[in-house]
Amino acid sequence: MSGALLAFDTSTEAMAVALAANGLERCADEAGGARASAALLPRIHALLAEAGIGLDAVEAIAFGRGPGAFTGLRTSCAVAQGLGFGLGRPVIAVDSLLIVAEDARAQLAADGADFEVGVLMDARMDEAYAGRYRWSRGAWAALETPALYALPALALAWARAPACVAGSGLGPF
Repeated sequence: MSGALLAFDTSTEAMAVALAANGLERCADEAGGARASAALLPRIHALLAEAGIGLDAVEAIAFGRGPGAFTGLRTSCAVAQGLGFGLGRPVIAVDSLLIVAEDARAQLAADGADFEVGVLMDARMDEAYAGRYRWSRGAWAALETPALYALPALALAWARAPACVAGSGLGPF
């Protein structure tokens, strides 16, 4: 890729923004939630400034499409669509739980090894967003489509818990 890739996710209580440009990667993890709508664009511009490039160098925009909090999803989607339309660049929607699964794989699994993970994100009010994924042969597959669960339903669905579980729901549940 000769240009830059911009990616962000505001679907949870955290806001993640990343930029891959000129062979380097820059990223920022900050408080999200209600603050993400005011903080996302300034953080994007700060990462671009650190890289010494402008928005016109961005070739594609990826954003976390959820599941997640409505306000955060609306922020990610609106900013991605606005930038994509304004720049005439493609917009790529990415499963937000799959982002967590990939982070777990990067931290725990050897490159190329098969890896299975359950992702559990706190949705508040005794509910969780959950999904299961498998990394095999260099690609991800959803074993269980991400969904919103009440805790009793999640306990039934995960009667046989995955060997690896990642996400913000681990503490509360």
